Amino acid sequence: MEWLSYLSFTGGGWGDELLRGLGVTLALAAASLPVGLALGLAVAALGLCRRALWRGLSVGFSTTIRGLPELLTLFIIYHGVGLALNSLLKWFNPEAESFELSPFLAGVIALGLVFAGYSSEVWRGAWQSLDRGQLEAAQAIGVRRLTIFRLIELPQLLRLALPGLGNLWISLIKDTALVSVIALNDLMRMANVAVGVTKKPFLFFAVVCLVYWAICLLCEWGLARLEQRANRGFEREGRAA
Repeated sequence: MEWLSYLSFTGGGWGDELLRGLGVTLALAAASLPVGLALGLAVAALGLCRRALWRGLSVGFSTTIRGLPELLTLFIIYHGVGLALNSLLKWFNPEAESFELSPFLAGVIALGLVFAGYSSEVWRGAWQSLDRGQLEAAQAIGVRRLTIFRLIELPQLLRLALPGLGNLWISLIKDTALVSVIALNDLMRMANVAVGVTKKPFLFFAVVCLVYWAICLLCEWGLARLEQRANRGFEREGRAA
């Protein structure tokens, strides 16, 4: 069949290019996830502080990020941050060479910020659902605050936040397609290049749809297993009650 020749890994097929693009897509999502998780947790912690300044910074960050389109955030990081860094370098050293922010790094920063803006609300809701009696009991026996967070709060936060974070992870995978507009050779960009050469848009875009769908199905299966494992003790308690 003719369409198989377009997807082959030899000759004039585009299978190898699409596969490399898929690798870039998965690498971009994997690199953005820890950035978004850590920053989102930090923003949530600021939102629960007693000082109004820290709470204001937290609300301002999450509101701004969630109010901007993801594509606009990507453009601001890719063009705006690069311009700001070049201006700063020229201010310190007028003879300094121009700095160009790589599309991959810009994608990681932008998608990490978007993930952080949404995940901060998930973290905050999970934090507020914790039993405060455990924290007070640990403080009463002299356990340090960092140890309380690491051994008592964080494991429970992960269990409570996992469903919401899982949904954000699925959205993050799909949002990686946006980086094709800044010339990063991800799956979507390679499909666009293939369409421009072969004039077969339905074939290549259908393949991309199937690939994203398969990735999301695999992730949903993995997330369901993680949730089942995280709630294994609580499920027994619920049935016993």
